[in-house]
Formats: sequence, structure tokens, C-alpha cells
Amino acid sequence: MILKAKERGDAGQLARYLLAMRDNEHVELYEVSGFVSDDLIEAFSEADAIAKGTRCKNYLFSMSLNPPEGADVPTKVFEQAADQIGKKLGLDSQPRAIVFHEKDGRRHAHVVWSRIDSERMRAINLPHYKSKLKDVSRKLYLEHGWDMPRGLQDRRLRDPLNFSREEWQQAKRVGLDPREIKAVFRQCWEASDNRASFEQALKERGFWLARGDRRGFVAVDYLGEVYSLSRYTGVKAKELEARLGDRDQLTSVDVVKAEIAKGMSRKIEAFIGEARRDAKQRFAMIDFRRTEMVARHKDERTNLGRRQQKRWMAEAKERSQRLPRGFSGIWHRLTGQYAKIKAQNEQETLQAWQRDRAEKDTLIFRQLEERQALQRDVKKQRAIVREELMQLRKDVANYEEGKALDREREKAEEERRRQRSPQKPRLDR
Repeated sequence: MILKAKERGDAGQLARYLLAMRDNEHVELYEVSGFVSDDLIEAFSEADAIAKGTRCKNYLFSMSLNPPEGADVPTKVFEQAADQIGKKLGLDSQPRAIVFHEKDGRRHAHVVWSRIDSERMRAINLPHYKSKLKDVSRKLYLEHGWDMPRGLQDRRLRDPLNFSREEWQQAKRVGLDPREIKAVFRQCWEASDNRASFEQALKERGFWLARGDRRGFVAVDYLGEVYSLSRYTGVKAKELEARLGDRDQLTSVDVVKAEIAKGMSRKIEAFIGEARRDAKQRFAMIDFRRTEMVARHKDERTNLGRRQQKRWMAEAKERSQRLPRGFSGIWHRLTGQYAKIKAQNEQETLQAWQRDRAEKDTLIFRQLEERQALQRDVKKQRAIVREELMQLRKDVANYEEGKALDREREKAEEERRRQRSPQKPRLDR
């Protein structure tokens, strides 16, 4: 599983984030241990108060555990992974909290440790924790037989189309996957050997080459979004300049935007608006299905919890009645029978707890499978929308090219008419 971690402070904000339902479909506070309170916000406030007695500002170690997509990972495996990480980093005796999040048919865990050793009142140092976590991550992939990501196998094999948060936000505004945009730009770059061929390849896909104000060579789409070529092609500025020439010879972004706006036909604009409205309706229906599913899943989990709680209380009552009281209890203690009954009760309690956890995992796995089926439908609809928007981009580019050809033909026809028309003789004075 992928492990991401950081040292941080601001315990209150982290607690609110971990418990927030805004971006999650299900949130479960699984464990709060080593703190006085079992409430997450109060426990983190306790960590904050203890840290004030030290100079440490990043007194928490927060990490996320993300299993491979489609893998049914029992709660026990998450807990064992947290134990391994704590032992590897020297945090195994520190207070910690575990919170599970579910979204889009995937389940992951957040584990947070306090770094402050309350006996010595100093922070536990975590040298090279990233490389240590990578070792634990590799071990987990091998132990459970999961397909290990290439980037985890060797740093040089990481996906070159990884995108930043800024690129993701920009792509969300446009409605396309940033990886697809990067792939298009790289295809254009690799298929061209000079500025003219590169510019033509971009135009065929609905992008116009332009001169950026601060980002050197850029591309502009029909919505006016500006894309840095060095970022989206993965090519250095020197290579861009070697193939594309002096950027000052290119048209500025403002002029290109004005030309695009002038060349857009109302018909294609209507098509784009219609495609976006259709997509909005389709996703509204999917969101309705998702909301209904999440509510139903919550009810199922609540009902299971009630049944387990009722059964737990009945079993606990039955176990407590086994323990003799009064003079009989004293006699059983003297003969050793009391210790045997107590050990039996403890063993049955552990088995009951493991049984309840396994039942809950089974329910969660079934719900995740249902949610993943819906998510596959979401991805399918997104792919349809992306394809339609990409085709409309091509239509815009083709329309602009067609207008330019029409203007050239009109000029050529006008020139031929002018040449064919007889010249009037000039009168001598």
C-alpha cells in the first residue's frame, strides 16, 4: 500500500479534517489509544497541550495508508501495517489514532502519532522516515501479493505524466483529465521536428501556439486556458527554443485569444454548451444514485452495529454469570477454577471481538464492491464527456482552418477576376 506522511502541528485542524464528511462518504474513528480521552478532538488537544511544554512545533506524525485499487483489505491488515510503521520509526509506544475514510469505492486509513515523549518532554526524532516508509510499503506489497507500482520499484520508472495540484485544478475547469492533456502535448512534440509541424499538430487537437508573458512558450485552448509547454510536454526551455525559435516572433496570448474568440462559430458554441448540459444531467443522475447508495450503506452499518451491540451485551452477561460469587467464589479461587473460567471468558471475548470485526469487514467489502461498480459507470461517463469535448476542440480548430482557407480562396478568386478583366486604354493628352 502507498504510504504518505508528514510531520505537522495544528492538531485541531487535523482532527476536524479527519472527522469531516464533506469529502468522504463514510468516516470511522477506529482507534484512539494512549490518550486520556477517547474523543479525537480532545485527544489531539491533549497532544497540543503537552507539546507546548517543548519547543516542537510539528508534534504530530500524520500519515495515510492507501491500498491498491480493487483490493479488499481487512481492518486487521491496516492495524498491522500501522504497528509495523510505528515500530520502524520508534513510535510504537506513542499515543495514536486511526481513522478510516471511504470515497469513490475506495477505503484508506489515516494514522496519527504524537511525537512528544511525555516522560522526557522532548520530541522523538524521525530521521529518513520517507526511505523507511518506502521499505515498509515494498514489504506490504510483497507480503500481500499486490502489483507493485513502477515508481515504488525504481524512482527512475515513475510516471512522467504525474501532475501537480495546480495542473489538476486547471484541468478540472476545462473538463479534461490532466494526464490526457499531457499525453496530447507530448504526442504533438514527438510527432514534430520544427515549429510549423508542432503548431499544426497542436491546432489539429484544438490548441494554439502563443507567446506567454512569463512562461515562455505556451498553448491556448478555445476557453482561453493557458498551458505552459515546458510543464505539459516535459521538455526543457532550451529544447523548446531550439525547435520553435525565438518566442518573441510568436503571437501574444491576448492576440491569440482574440483571434480564437473571433473565429468561434455560434453553432459550435451551442454544441459545446449542449454537451456540457447533457454531461451535467448525466452526472446529476449518477450523484443521486451515489447519495442514495451512501445513505443505504450507512443504515446497513448502523443496523449491523446495533445487532452486534445487542449480541455483545447478551454474551457478556452470560460470561459474567459463569463467575461464582460469595463463598463459592472463594472456594473456586482456592481450587484454581476461578482463574480457568476467567481465562475462558477472556478468550471468548477476544474471539467475539474478532468475529464482529470480520462481520463488519465483510459488509464493508460488499458495499465497496457495489460502490466500485457505480464508480466504473462514473469513469465511463467521464470518458464519454472527455471524448466529446476533445472532438469539439478539433471542430473549433477545423472551423478556424476552414475560415482561413475560405479567405485565401476569396483573395485568389478576386486576383484572378482582376487579371481577367480588360484594361482600359489610356488616352493621350
